[in-house]
Amino acid sequence: MPPKKYRLKPASANASSSLDMESEDISLETTVRTTDDVSSSDEQRGGSEKVTRQFIERKELLHTIQLLKIDLSQKNLLLDNMKADYMSKVEELEERLNDALHLKQVLALRLDSQLKVAQEDNRKQQSLHKREMEAVLARQQQLEEMNHRLCQSAGEVRTSFRDLDLSQDKYQELRNLPDDKISVQEYVAMRFYEAVTPLRSQVAQLSVKTDSLTEELDTNRTQMRGLMDSYEEERRIRTDLELRCQRLTLELADTKQHIQEGDYRRDNYPSIKRERDNFEAEIKDLTRRFETLDVTHTAVSKERNTLNKEVATLQQSVTLLQKDKEYLHRQNMELNVRLAQEEERLQRLQVQLDDTKKAREDTYERYVASRDQYKSEYEDKLRDELENIRLKTSQELENLQRSSREMYERENRNLREARDDAVLEKDRAVVAQRDLQSRYEHLLEQFQQLQLGTDSQVAELSAQAQLYALEAERAVMVKEENAAALAQCQRECEKQQKKLELLTEEFYKLQTSSEKRSSELRTQNAEQASRLETYEHLEQELDQVTIQAAEIEDEEEAERVLFSYGYGANVPTTARRRLKQSVHLARRVLQLERQNTSLRRELDSHRLKSEQASEQLSEDRTDHSAAGEEQHGCRP
Repeated sequence: MPPKKYRLKPASANASSSLDMESEDISLETTVRTTDDVSSSDEQRGGSEKVTRQFIERKELLHTIQLLKIDLSQKNLLLDNMKADYMSKVEELEERLNDALHLKQVLALRLDSQLKVAQEDNRKQQSLHKREMEAVLARQQQLEEMNHRLCQSAGEVRTSFRDLDLSQDKYQELRNLPDDKISVQEYVAMRFYEAVTPLRSQVAQLSVKTDSLTEELDTNRTQMRGLMDSYEEERRIRTDLELRCQRLTLELADTKQHIQEGDYRRDNYPSIKRERDNFEAEIKDLTRRFETLDVTHTAVSKERNTLNKEVATLQQSVTLLQKDKEYLHRQNMELNVRLAQEEERLQRLQVQLDDTKKAREDTYERYVASRDQYKSEYEDKLRDELENIRLKTSQELENLQRSSREMYERENRNLREARDDAVLEKDRAVVAQRDLQSRYEHLLEQFQQLQLGTDSQVAELSAQAQLYALEAERAVMVKEENAAALAQCQRECEKQQKKLELLTEEFYKLQTSSEKRSSELRTQNAEQASRLETYEHLEQELDQVTIQAAEIEDEEEAERVLFSYGYGANVPTTARRRLKQSVHLARRVLQLERQNTSLRRELDSHRLKSEQASEQLSEDRTDHSAAGEEQHGCRP
């Protein structure tokens, strides 16, 4: 093989320029540099000196360092992309937190406005009830005045009447008699009995009904307390189960990770064994080559002076590589610091999210307390009005009994006096009979009018009692509707809380997977660095053998030297090795692109899920606010 002459390039320029190359041009550029190194060694030695195996290994390792730096830069770009994705996720979480805080403020303002509206409605209702009570009192005063006048006008009629209380038997006897044989007193007693007995039965029924309603109200209260206690107990049990479920999911993830690690070791055992066999074959070849190199050791000792100069140049390149390594280490440290800062920021955002949840629960508790207070006030007001109606009816009945008793006493007294004066006024009775007849007819008309007035008053009282009963039933129905709406809202809130917990778990899973991926990349980097040393020695040895063969003018002797150093054996030449490396890099690029596309798809799916969850949460919040407004609207 004839010798070739090439130009010399510094090793530092090779290291700096290789970081900016694309993966497609790796094989060609590295080949040219190796030949350039060969030409430079030819120019320095003048085609008469030989190189050692260490120089070839050093050149090969420098080239492998360049390739590994390119791979490291690609991995750094991938890490930067992943960090940018996590930054976008953190920004999205911040936006969601800001939206939640804004929604909290809006709900607080809405709650205050609704409370003000409810207070104004209560004041209006109180003023309306006051006006109605004033009108009822004025009407009662008018009726009392009218009753007083009627009592004064009916005083003369009462003197002629006796006790109007009748028993059932007496009433049946008088009912069977014809109207001609019944006196006026008996006729009035019959009509009074017919008017009073249904009222007494209605009063008894109303009292029984009020007692039953009070008992039902007490039972409903006890049931409501029992249901609230059972609800609190179930809620506590549910929180305990959720915590237990989270612990079990974390344990399941740990077990899956251990299983995956065991599978990884089991799957990679054949490849590791294959590499061990290859290394053993290489060791055998190296021992054989070492025996051949012992023969040429005498010639190598002569070239030691020239190699010292080359060692100085190589030390300069090593210092440059160390500087590059320190620069990359500093960049890695800065990125780790930024990652720690972002994790702290994420923890602070999580704490703020927990505070918003607590504030939401406090507002809900205040809303429930205000609702219970308004409900109790309404029930007390209804109970007071029923008690007032009961007192009014009892007072009116007592007044009627008292007036009838006084009328009976006066009539008895007047009749006793009339019995004494009957003999003296016998003559005047015939003359006054006609006047009494006319007066009797007039008083009978007044009595009928009074009876009509009492019937109308009794009808009004019964209508009011029915109205209050209907209002009580309506209040019970409103209470049941509010309880159903509250239960539905609580179920919706629990569903949304479960969805939020699932999303947080998915986020934590993604975070753990990214951390695992970064640790795997670190371990791979360490393995590549360990392999880099062996490949540097191998490449330097190949370069030295190639240079030594190029210095020999006889082609047969050059071929013999190459075959003696392993040319055509298991150790590949530069072109074959770099072609293999280019194929490996192309496969690695395709694999990284597939991983990138899969990660992007997962990110898009997670974004869609988060958007759907946020939309559903906003819809549930609007439904909850609408349900609260309906409850406030139904309460007045």
